[in-house]
Amino acid sequence: MRAMQTSEPIRNQRSPMQYRRFGRTGQQLSVITLGGMRYKDGWSSPRDQVPADMLAQCRDMVQLSLDAGINHIETAHGYGRSEYCYGKVLNEELRVPRSSYHLMTKGAPSTGAEMRRLVEAQLKGLQTDRIDLYGYHGINNREILDTAVAKGGPVEELLKLRDEGVIGAVGFSTHGPLEVIVDALATGLFSFMNVHYYYFFQRNAAAVAYAHAKDIGVFIISPNDKGGQLFNAPKQLRDLTAPLTPIQFNARWCLKTPQVQTLSFGMTEPSHVTEMRGVFPVSVPLSPPDRTIEQALEACVDPQSAWEGFEMLGDPSRINIPEVLRFRRLWRCFGMRDFCSYRYNMLEEKGHWFPGVYATDEAIAQVDATKAPPGIDVRAMLAEMHREFYKSKAR
Repeated sequence: MRAMQTSEPIRNQRSPMQYRRFGRTGQQLSVITLGGMRYKDGWSSPRDQVPADMLAQCRDMVQLSLDAGINHIETAHGYGRSEYCYGKVLNEELRVPRSSYHLMTKGAPSTGAEMRRLVEAQLKGLQTDRIDLYGYHGINNREILDTAVAKGGPVEELLKLRDEGVIGAVGFSTHGPLEVIVDALATGLFSFMNVHYYYFFQRNAAAVAYAHAKDIGVFIISPNDKGGQLFNAPKQLRDLTAPLTPIQFNARWCLKTPQVQTLSFGMTEPSHVTEMRGVFPVSVPLSPPDRTIEQALEACVDPQSAWEGFEMLGDPSRINIPEVLRFRRLWRCFGMRDFCSYRYNMLEEKGHWFPGVYATDEAIAQVDATKAPPGIDVRAMLAEMHREFYKSKAR
């Protein structure tokens, strides 16, 4: 493991943006990151042909974000055309000095040789000779972790590229369970992690604290989308967070501790940048008015909805019980019906990005309800969610 790095000078420093040292990477990042996943037509092929409307949208967002003091731009090979789009915007359209921003991308090959070939291709697409932060993309279960960190494997190759000066620091992104995240942090191979953690999903608090203890940078991914589709929040939630928007409150909540250094905002139109500016100033800890909002949200959760169900991870039913119960809490307590429908129907029976079967009658019959607390009818709660939100995939 490399010795702890001291902090670097702040790039693109502008008010009212705030900046934090990204763990042992030493890089001083803006507390808001410009994500690259949601631009127009970004998922179509071929990835190296960027349509004019995508290019124009990305150019506008990059310029507005830089003007607002953002100095961290994040993308991934898995985001389709995003890398090529950023390469063109940053180097051909706007000609942004490379020293004025930090660049993060990600990839997930299964061998060292594949990893090196991918990085070389990404450098070409991004039109750069250095990637400041490279994350192994999607350490979502034990098998992927083992593949990533195997001797002679992809993470070892990334560390070689770091030592060659091609990469500034190596980290990982994850949608995985807490235990896998902690084990990845414990390897000592990573200098940062990209993780889900926000007001409406606090399960990974222990991983955030552990990363902080090891001086590993913490980047919160998708706080506005996976964090509750807060850009489409119901009136009930908007009233609870007023005078802030739900997005602004959630950002302040995530940043209420120095353990978190930056949040991804998938900004795609000028109004998103305007709303982002309303996050500031960020207070550590929460200011009294923001703490009042937090208390109002807490008061909405009844005792039954408060049970998170993590005791039932790995249940024989293969239902992702904690996640389904989280959706139920957001629906019942905060009126977040649209988000619950969107996410429930994304469950993947055999995938690793969002695993879990639907709570069908057949699956519910296999639930081990003995692990639920007295007075909690977990089967009825799961059945309610399937009845309310499942959308048939049949054509």
